[in-house]
Amino acid sequence: MFRRNYIDELHSRLQEDRQFIQVLKGPRQVGKTSIVRQLMIESNLKIEYYSADNVAITDSYWIQQIWLAARLQLEQEKLNELVIIIDKIQKIPNWAEVIKKYWDEDTVERNNIKLILLGSSTLMLQQGLTESLMGRFETIYVDYWTYNEMHNAFGFNELQYAWFGGYPGAAKMIENENRWKDYIRDSVIETVISKDILMLIRVDKPALLRRVFELSVSYSGQILSYSKIVGQLQDAGNTTTVSHYLDLLSVAGMVTGLEKFYSESIRQRASSPKLQVLNTALFAALQNTNFESILKDPIKMGRVIESVIGMHLMLNARSGRYQVYYWREADDEVDFVLKRDDQVIAIEVKSGASRPTRGMYKFSKKYPEAKILLMGIEGIIWKDFIKLHPEKLFDI
Repeated sequence: MFRRNYIDELHSRLQEDRQFIQVLKGPRQVGKTSIVRQLMIESNLKIEYYSADNVAITDSYWIQQIWLAARLQLEQEKLNELVIIIDKIQKIPNWAEVIKKYWDEDTVERNNIKLILLGSSTLMLQQGLTESLMGRFETIYVDYWTYNEMHNAFGFNELQYAWFGGYPGAAKMIENENRWKDYIRDSVIETVISKDILMLIRVDKPALLRRVFELSVSYSGQILSYSKIVGQLQDAGNTTTVSHYLDLLSVAGMVTGLEKFYSESIRQRASSPKLQVLNTALFAALQNTNFESILKDPIKMGRVIESVIGMHLMLNARSGRYQVYYWREADDEVDFVLKRDDQVIAIEVKSGASRPTRGMYKFSKKYPEAKILLMGIEGIIWKDFIKLHPEKLFDI
């Protein structure tokens, strides 16, 4: 069963005596609903599943009905505990306040109702959790599928993963790349922007948000100042607006801006971001070229490889407990810098080079305690690297 680690983690938490609301959040179409459905099949716990998909958006009493029915079921069936799963929770108005009310009542009355929440909008979920449910929940972040998962489930090779990324729902479409691109653009990109951002968060310039997304994805792997980003946009906003929109896209799991690495206690936020797509499928879907053509272009393929390395580092950052940065000083750069506690690792991705760059030499001179890793012909092979968890780099 795929996504086994998430199923086991969720089941383990439900077995504990101390109760927290369990929240599964993450990008769209990564299998959150499939995880809880598999849990229902495997677990000996009494579980009831509800989805807000077909609930009227004005029905604020829907959660109340579910909760009162659960209390009645506990009493009538003389259950020791009952698990409620509510999917698409963000569709219900004031969901966090309603859940807080009933959760607190059951805590006092010692009604053993355990709750799992799923939402397709990370932005809306986070807002409700931090404003109303603080101290009452734990989060399991369900991220995009890794290379190993896509290989084991669909037979992807490394090059296919680098281009088509980690969307399981689109995996069987890659033989018809035009259809695959339409699916990613319509069912993923447009849905996230329209439903997860524009319908839930105030955005004064929707057209500008879309342009920020398209530009950021197209420039994945490159360092651009916010002022340069503004200069590239037709519907020009100010740098503060562009920075805010990039933050929204990052929380939505689409594209982020890596911060510059400093050892000093300086706010990295002031630095120009290095743009990094969080799923290379988003990059590929917006390109005019196709997979076969990209394989014949070493320069463009090099950009794809750097993006998939960045994607792999970001996918595993939470579980590996490390942060991902880049480094630049004058014209000298290092592609990625990982930091965990006092450990620092510099990674340079050079698909055609066999020697460290001048940037690596300068970085090692400035930070002699750092590990220096070259990803290239004579270093770590990128195809091997995406099969490993990056946290292992801290142990070598």
